[in-house]
Amino acid sequence: MARSFMLVFSLGMLVFGAAPAQAHKVIASLFPSGSNIEGEIGFSNGVMAENTLVEIFDLDGNKIDEVTTDGDGFFVYTPSQQIDLRFRADLGAGHVAEAKFAIADLAGGDETVQTASSKAPTASGAGSNAGPVITREQEEIIATIVRDELRPLRRELTAYKEKNDLQSILGGIGYIFGAFGIIYYIAARRLRAKAPNA
Repeated sequence: MARSFMLVFSLGMLVFGAAPAQAHKVIASLFPSGSNIEGEIGFSNGVMAENTLVEIFDLDGNKIDEVTTDGDGFFVYTPSQQIDLRFRADLGAGHVAEAKFAIADLAGGDETVQTASSKAPTASGAGSNAGPVITREQEEIIATIVRDELRPLRRELTAYKEKNDLQSILGGIGYIFGAFGIIYYIAARRLRAKAPNA
């Protein structure tokens, strides 16, 4: 019985003792933003990588450029070449964020903006019901506003996903301990039934 208790206690210490080592993960997200690439780097617990150097490489490992994140862990990069890119940031203490970006994602977004502004409706006469025409500058302003509003939502969504992962893990551990408890209960009842009455 003491041996079983020590085994369960040791397993419990291993499971709960290792938890602080995996307190957070590094998160690196890249998004097309017109002709730019917008990125966000931070930890899953919500702490963002402020003023961190982000190195940009091609897929062969050749360094192309570098940018620095702002106070919220965001950066904007304008690619100088039409090649796929790899972004890397060293956050210290062994934490390294890496993410790849396919340049095809960026080119499609830029063409969409150009074709939308070039095919804008024009008024052909005084009695025409043409709606207001949005210029390219206005489209870019609207896109910037929408991106700025989406930043906190992306951060909250990432933190929510991480929280649910931890919840699932803790729930699974609870099921395991519960199953062992039921097994020990049944085993103890069988041993009591076999034991002579004292």
